[in-house]
Amino acid sequence: MEYRRLGKSGLKVSALSLGSWVTFGKQVDMKDAKALLQTAYDAGVNFFDNAEGYEAGESEKIMGDAISALGLQRDTFAVSSKVFWGGEKPTQLGLSAKHVRDACDHALQRLKVDYLDLFFCHRPDIDTPIEETVRAMHQLVLQGKILYWGTSEWNAQQITEAHRVARQEHLTPPTMEQPQYNLFTREKVEADYRPLYEQYGLGTTIWSPLASGLLTGKYLDGIPDDSRLNLPGYEWLRDNLLSEKGQSNLEKVRQLHPLAQELSISLTHLSLAWCLKNPNVSTVILGASRLSQLEDNLGALDALPKLDDGVMARIDEIMGNRPEAPERFGQ
Repeated sequence: MEYRRLGKSGLKVSALSLGSWVTFGKQVDMKDAKALLQTAYDAGVNFFDNAEGYEAGESEKIMGDAISALGLQRDTFAVSSKVFWGGEKPTQLGLSAKHVRDACDHALQRLKVDYLDLFFCHRPDIDTPIEETVRAMHQLVLQGKILYWGTSEWNAQQITEAHRVARQEHLTPPTMEQPQYNLFTREKVEADYRPLYEQYGLGTTIWSPLASGLLTGKYLDGIPDDSRLNLPGYEWLRDNLLSEKGQSNLEKVRQLHPLAQELSISLTHLSLAWCLKNPNVSTVILGASRLSQLEDNLGALDALPKLDDGVMARIDEIMGNRPEAPERFGQ
């Protein structure tokens, strides 16, 4: 396993990590969760990602129970939660000081830990001043309930404002951002956040590296029955695939497939390794509903040496979506 600093912080996280979105509490029960966590942990994974909004907290309960049952030593792994979608009532939503505190306390209970290593603002909240949210996160740091806080799917201007407030008010600034990043979704990570890596040492814990399975190639011949695209509540994923843009993306997957074969690697490994090639990516969050999926995904690190500059250029040519920037990935 490779370990990378979380931005400019001193925390080192595994290049590949394990997340629970869609899986824990939806496709994965306690028994499966234990197997997935143990396999990931044994492979060197030291970061497990979660959120209050994942299956209304059930995902955190399953992860917490599994970690407790496995007896993982607390100083050997990092675990996260996110705050925004905690329930239907006004005080259970958004990034108010009250909900930030309540969400943290609930996450600690469900995950069965004394502190969160990482705590994310799951989306920006237009109804709450950024200063209120920054101050609430700072208080949690002072109380020892969280070590690092960050954002998820905030834009560069919002992250910059959070840093401005923190600097002006002598509060703890955000350390990391959790954006979607894959071969189809590149603008934020490669262009919008570019100044933030140098100015603030922004770390990134990227999600959906396989574009909800599209980049595995499993949808080239239709939608498998056991796909997450057939899960209740995730019809939007299916609609995205069947849309005109989705079908265009599927055609690009068909073009990537021969390149992966030429390199003697799977399309899955090519896609994950491509994300890892970006030095501004602190960790790539994997999602798996089956142990075999996780075991395969963990092998993506072996594909990294095969993605040289020539291969990366060929991938850019196939995708045709490289953001306009003077240099690749800030190098």
